[in-house]
Amino acid sequence: MWEALQHAGWVTTLATSRWLYGLVSVVHYSAVFFCVGTIVLLDLRILGVADRNNALSALAGVLRPWTWIGFGSVVVSGFMLFAVEAGDFAAAAPFRVKLLAILLAVVCALAIDWSVPKWDRAPVMPVTARLVALVSILLWLGAILASVEVPALTGLG
Repeated sequence: MWEALQHAGWVTTLATSRWLYGLVSVVHYSAVFFCVGTIVLLDLRILGVADRNNALSALAGVLRPWTWIGFGSVVVSGFMLFAVEAGDFAAAAPFRVKLLAILLAVVCALAIDWSVPKWDRAPVMPVTARLVALVSILLWLGAILASVEVPALTGLG
């Protein structure tokens, strides 16, 4: 299965073109910082560290579209980079840890997104909200650290 993906025409073009591979890498890293940055801003607001003067729902409303645009860009560019060495990436434990951390972090982001209206009406930010925001930050940090370990431990990427 992975071999068929790796030998697709577009993947071969991507793998053999330094400038195209570099461009996709730049898009991927920029989108990661954009996506994670907007999520962490909202998490920090929930924790009471940032932007305390504005309503949580107002900040979430501004950040939400940019977060999901960034996430979509991460998924597309990440899949393109994965496809170049799909079999090796799929077998790499740090890569699987990264994907698990991202999956759990996205679940946290969705839980926060769905709960913002309720939390915004609360007189004090609920402990559950703060806990989910903290776990979200830790999961994104874990995903980034696992991403760094993939090439360090496997030579991939």
